[in-house]
Amino acid sequence: MARVWVRRVVRTLKYLLLSAVTGFLILVAWLGIEQVTRTSLPEPTGPFAVGRGVYDWVDEAAVDTLAPVAGTKRELLVWSWYPATPGSAQVDDYLPAALRPADEGGTNIWTFLTRDVSKVRGHSLRNANMAPAGGPFPVIILRGGGSSQVLNYSSLAEDLASHGYVVVGFDAPYRTSLVVFPDGRAVGRTEENNPERCLALAHDEQERCAARLIAASTTDTAFVLDRLAQLNASTTSTTFSNRLDMSKVGLFGHSFGGAAIAEFCRVDPRCKVGVDIDGAPHGRVIETGLRQPFMFLLSDHRRDADPESRQVKADIQSIYDHLPADGRVALEIRGAFHFMFSDDGAVRKSSLVRGVVRLLGRLEIDARRQLAITSYCLRTFFDAHLKGIGTSPAIPSKEYPELREFR
Repeated sequence: MARVWVRRVVRTLKYLLLSAVTGFLILVAWLGIEQVTRTSLPEPTGPFAVGRGVYDWVDEAAVDTLAPVAGTKRELLVWSWYPATPGSAQVDDYLPAALRPADEGGTNIWTFLTRDVSKVRGHSLRNANMAPAGGPFPVIILRGGGSSQVLNYSSLAEDLASHGYVVVGFDAPYRTSLVVFPDGRAVGRTEENNPERCLALAHDEQERCAARLIAASTTDTAFVLDRLAQLNASTTSTTFSNRLDMSKVGLFGHSFGGAAIAEFCRVDPRCKVGVDIDGAPHGRVIETGLRQPFMFLLSDHRRDADPESRQVKADIQSIYDHLPADGRVALEIRGAFHFMFSDDGAVRKSSLVRGVVRLLGRLEIDARRQLAITSYCLRTFFDAHLKGIGTSPAIPSKEYPELREFR
């Protein structure tokens, strides 16, 4: 009997081992196939074709205060999406080959969980001619979350551009995760400029840490607006000559980028309207509020009841209470998840990642659906307060019943 029992145990273990190995091989094969399968960003919903340009801008009059070497000039990799003439250029690669890192750090688990960037297709035409009619166009500044590259928000940028906006975002050396310039230089983020590091600190230290990064973002944003104004006023033939309405500037940012644009709107009157996408506020704006229209667009926080979450909600409420009554909106997308507002979360990451997030109860709607709702809210809010078209996002919305007022 003992030998029979041992043989059964051995057979069971062999079966379990074989099943585990088979399952693992199937999983690896699935991830490998998914990684190299082509996919496309959501189609822009507006009437304009979308052009895109990428530029290396250096501020010869200022130094980068967050660079590890003193005296380093401020330099930004700037991306623009704009209404374009259909057929005036070819569709660009999602990430142009010249801007891809030569060495992406080797193979790791995140490599297998992220789609090959060369397999992602956008809808932007490379350096296309700007649309001849419909301008001058309002300008929207885009700020990514944390250390994210601005490319990760192409879906939102393309949709806004298709509705008649010039959307401009930028990556900053030493604080964006990795910036690859057209000449091949690759500059990574330094650890002291990692916004995530701030979150591990006590409240007062966290605020000082965040203030340092937000101050740099504010000066970077001001520099970009200065350069756009110069290009708009230029008498030479450029894409933006006399095509930008610099009196109508809006900003939106995700996560830490949302906190950064809120503070920028507090200190720079060129901000006429702003949107914070799921970003915890920092700085004096919490106490002083804002004078211009502003929208908070949040993921689903119904389950967040810890002290830190309650403080974030109180800070948002404080800013909201100080906003003009005819220009304040605070919305929550039921079922949405913080990390699915970007292309990286909704398009490039493996369906396995999204499946795990769903199992954990953090994502209850399709990630592309979350992007579609976000695009709707952005263009509707900017249309109302920059173009004077329509009203702010309808609550409740027949098309997007997931939208609720934030409480």
